[in-house]
Amino acid sequence: MECLLLATGNPGKLRELRRLLAGLPLRLVTPAELGLSLDVPEDGDTYAENAIAKARAFAAAGGCLALADDSGLEVDALGGRPGVRSARYGGPDLDDRGRFELLLRELHAVPERNRGARYRAVVALAAPADHDGRAVQPGGVVTFEGSVAGTIACAPSGDGGFGYDPVFVLPDGRTAAMLPADEKDRASHRGQAVRAAANFLARALL
Repeated sequence: MECLLLATGNPGKLRELRRLLAGLPLRLVTPAELGLSLDVPEDGDTYAENAIAKARAFAAAGGCLALADDSGLEVDALGGRPGVRSARYGGPDLDDRGRFELLLRELHAVPERNRGARYRAVVALAAPADHDGRAVQPGGVVTFEGSVAGTIACAPSGDGGFGYDPVFVLPDGRTAAMLPADEKDRASHRGQAVRAAANFLARALL
C-alpha cells in the first residue's frame, strides 16, 4: 500500500489527520516512523507558502507523497494578527497556553462586539520527483483551503483541542476546545481543508 507522510510532529495535528484520512487506501506514516527529523523554516508570507515548503521538503526526504498544513488565527482587532505567525506568536519560549494568554492580554480592552476572528488553514499535498504521479504529478503540489469564523472569548474554556481552541468561540457559543473530536473535525478549518484533500486523493486513487 502506498504511504502518505503526515508532515508534522504536533501530536494534536497528528490525531486530527489520522481521523480525517482514516478511510483512504493509503498507509499513514509520521516523520518519526520514517526516522525523519526535518526543521523546515516557516518564513513564508502566506499559509500556502509554508504548507507547500513543508510538504515538498518531507516528500523529498521521505520518498513518498506528503501532506502538510499551515494554519493560523486572524483577529480583526489586531489587524489580522497573529495570522501566519500564530504558532510563533510571542516568541519561542511560549507554549499554547502562553500564546492564548498573551492574545487575551492584548484584547483585554476590546469589547465583545469587536472581537471577531477566524481560523484559516491550507493543506498541501506534494510528491517527490520520482513519484509515479497517480495522485499528484512527480515533483508537483496541490493545495486545499478551509476557514471558520468566530470570536475571541474573554477567558479560556474547554479542555479539548490545542492551540487557540480554548479561546476561539464558534457561532453556537462553544469554544473549539469544548467540541467532541468528531464535531471538531466537521467544523474546523483544518477539517475542511483535509477533507478536501482526502476527497481529491480518493478520486485519484480509484
